[in-house]
Amino acid sequence: MLTYTSSYKTIDGVLIGTVLDFPGTVAYGTSLDEARQNLATALRDMAETSLLKGEPLPVADPAVTDADAELEEPIHLMLQTGQQLSMSTGVGAE
Repeated sequence: MLTYTSSYKTIDGVLIGTVLDFPGTVAYGTSLDEARQNLATALRDMAETSLLKGEPLPVADPAVTDADAELEEPIHLMLQTGQQLSMSTGVGAE
């Protein structure tokens, strides 16, 4: 399991979520729950795309932070290999 750092901030009434240590992983929602779910989906999609392109996943950096964030929390990416690659994501404490 890889644990990245997600951050959330409100811009024009919309909650924007970003995975700080996985560049390009951004999502939004009208509530925190919706933003979390959309960001987890975006992280899974970004990881899958990177792996299908043969690119390594970014290394998680527990020291990364966003001074403007209203909330920061861990977001988890679980990879399972075998005949097929399986991924799942989750937010919050382990």
